[in-house]
Amino acid sequence: MAFVRSLIFFSGYATLTLLYGSTTLFIWLLPNLVAHRFITSWTTIIIWWLKVTCGVKYVVKGRENIPSDAGFVVLSKHQSAWETLFLQTLFWPATTILKKELLNIPFFGWGLRVLKPVPIDRSNPRLALKQVKTIGSERLQEGFNIILFPEGTRMPVGEKGTYARSGADIASNANVPIVPVAVNAGACWPPKRFVKYPGTVIVSIGPSISAENRSSKEVMADVENWIENEMASHAAP
Repeated sequence: MAFVRSLIFFSGYATLTLLYGSTTLFIWLLPNLVAHRFITSWTTIIIWWLKVTCGVKYVVKGRENIPSDAGFVVLSKHQSAWETLFLQTLFWPATTILKKELLNIPFFGWGLRVLKPVPIDRSNPRLALKQVKTIGSERLQEGFNIILFPEGTRMPVGEKGTYARSGADIASNANVPIVPVAVNAGACWPPKRFVKYPGTVIVSIGPSISAENRSSKEVMADVENWIENEMASHAAP
């Protein structure tokens, strides 16, 4: 049954992606935030469709910790594709850092371009770090929030990756706060698996962490501690 539900979900997901991707050919003349809002509505519909077809619900804790003014860095736990979709809506207007190759994928990549992401070349780490700092600061000045997944890749439930410091570098350069996020979507939408499972995803938003006049190592230690401790509380009975 889970496979059949996942197949129905994927059919709708693919259809919506084609439709939204096609519209990007006609919305480039709209104001940035209008076009951005339109494309972001795709993520809202996908999250709803996942709930309808696969029974994946969610709850959000700590909404009061979201800064009132846009222009901050979100650092999130990364277990699933689910949070890459949901956080775009939760922290709108938001953009993210991604591999530049993704922008060349027909339909999907066209939609990503409208979201004004920070594309990086992972084959050249030094250049990638420079791109993250430079373009990231530009996006913050334009009024976008930046979403990063410091572990770099989706981690299986119960595992922890190495937390990179690029998010702290961006926040420090731009003198903006960091908002830590713990999310346990991997149990419902496991990484690199087709089948989705019913359940409730918990999204926890922590108090802002300042990067001003602090080393990136110190800042990321605070971010990592908060996220991993919160993840442990999600797993507690």
